[in-house]
Amino acid sequence: MPSSPSSVEYRIRPSNPGAHLFAVSCTVRTLDPSGQVFRLPAWIPGSYMIREFARNIVSLRAETGGKPCAVEKIDKHSWKVEALPRGTRLTLHHEVYAWDLSVRSAHLDTTHGFFNGTSVFLAPDGCAALPCTVVIEAPEGEQYRNWRLATTLPPARPGRTREFGFGRFRAVDYDELIDHPVEMGCFTSARFDAGGVHHDLVLSGRHDCDLDRLGADLARICACQIELFGAPVPMSRYAFLVMVVGEGYGGLEHRASTALICSRADLPWKGMEGLPDGYKTFLGLCSHEYFHTWNIKRIKPAAFTPYELGRENYTRLLWAFEGFTSYYDDLILVRSGVIGVEDYLALLGKTVSNVMRGSGRLRQSVAESSFDAWIKYYRQDENAPNAIVSYYTKGALIALALDLQLRVGSAGRCSLDAVMRLLWARHGQSGAGVAEDGIFAAVREAAGPRLGPRLADWLEAAVEGTGDLPLPRLLKDFGIVLEAASTGKAPWLGLKLAAGEAEAKVVNVFDGGPAQAAGIAAGDVLLALDGLKLSAKGMDGCLARRRPGERVEIHLFRRDELMQFQLTLAPAPADNYSLKLAPRAGAAARALREGWLGRA
Repeated sequence: MPSSPSSVEYRIRPSNPGAHLFAVSCTVRTLDPSGQVFRLPAWIPGSYMIREFARNIVSLRAETGGKPCAVEKIDKHSWKVEALPRGTRLTLHHEVYAWDLSVRSAHLDTTHGFFNGTSVFLAPDGCAALPCTVVIEAPEGEQYRNWRLATTLPPARPGRTREFGFGRFRAVDYDELIDHPVEMGCFTSARFDAGGVHHDLVLSGRHDCDLDRLGADLARICACQIELFGAPVPMSRYAFLVMVVGEGYGGLEHRASTALICSRADLPWKGMEGLPDGYKTFLGLCSHEYFHTWNIKRIKPAAFTPYELGRENYTRLLWAFEGFTSYYDDLILVRSGVIGVEDYLALLGKTVSNVMRGSGRLRQSVAESSFDAWIKYYRQDENAPNAIVSYYTKGALIALALDLQLRVGSAGRCSLDAVMRLLWARHGQSGAGVAEDGIFAAVREAAGPRLGPRLADWLEAAVEGTGDLPLPRLLKDFGIVLEAASTGKAPWLGLKLAAGEAEAKVVNVFDGGPAQAAGIAAGDVLLALDGLKLSAKGMDGCLARRRPGERVEIHLFRRDELMQFQLTLAPAPADNYSLKLAPRAGAAARALREGWLGRA
């Protein structure tokens, strides 16, 4: 009888960096004698949009024993090989075009290579649970002789693969294989320990980063999160894979690493004083992705256990997995001592402002936003501020409101930390997915019979409703004042212009504003205000000379048609929120605040 398959073997090589091509192969002993099917994922966990990675496959062929086999494409991301006897050793070869400089897909040129497994590794049907091996090869040529490789994939032969070396790696199954991104090139690296775990910092691209400063700050952040969740620590090593560019921002979580993209100016440099806003933003991004090591990679919705990578996976819980993570990312910065309390309050004020500036929060709940992420949040259009709410930012504010109520209602004995630890014990360590009502159940249990039912009901109403949160009242118990003010005395048009463009092109028109009332639309190019030429840079100066209530005439182009509109200027809305320490906070408020932030 033919032997049964025991593993899936992959090989990947940067075959032509100048043409941005990876050569990939997958070898398996066929399971289906009627024709073995291979599929490429349509999306990557953590980024909830169908990406259609198969569109980047530029050639594909199959062979067995050195002889070609017929292969047919049967849908947008699946191929079927001709009927072969069960157990026949079959290899599928394909080329992948890699020119997406993001954290989601693959990128290759003569300076570096990067890929996520979801964009390069085809999965043979029936083999998802089989162990995998992958040989990752360096590109050929003298110019690549100093290239190194960074990944948290375990080496197939521990102790025999040199650090940052190319070679053979292993994974227990396909899900693990695609959950370890790979960076290759002449990167710089550093290492630090936190909570008994080795952490690697890998930076690709030109930079002048102070790796000692960055490593020290990240060590405090990581140690704080490990302490929050307690034992067992879910990984024995971790890697921050950072692509440094002129302008960029993004991150994607994985089980033992994160892929990040950041602006060069946001990294610390030797001799840097203080904590610039850009660096705080980057540390917050690192903290966010690291928190996902627990919250979404192990504690995950039941809808994601297992992932179905060929179609959308719907859940109404992203407010908990992304929103709660967005709450903790900056909170961990202040608890770890990397930033001060005033810095944290400033960051929190920006989050409140971002939520309150969008009227979409009054139309869509965060539960609806979670469910519709596939078609709305990740595919935002010009009307997005008026139609959707971010489950990241409003989810973070819901987490804040819940945490404050838990602390006050229990006199500081219970908090959202306890809820997260309960979820870690019940779901993260067991692998059992969280039911759609599972977060409410965890709050009910963690808070106890007196407080739990009331706060669980409050939480459900908050995530299913569209009302604003009672943050001023809740923060008052912690000796913090939340205030709203307008951004200035200049009147408001109720629109947003495209950034970085000379012409005044409208990107968004906001509900209830003068521009919407007058009939101005997204895509319009504003030409003149009361007969004087407008530009994107000069708009603020023009408005500064006006007063609310004045009526102005605007000329614009819509498509190729010149149009004229009359518009009545409005006062700037009071949507700039700030948080300050109350000057006469009592001892009880200071104690609550210290328990929350880790400092008074």
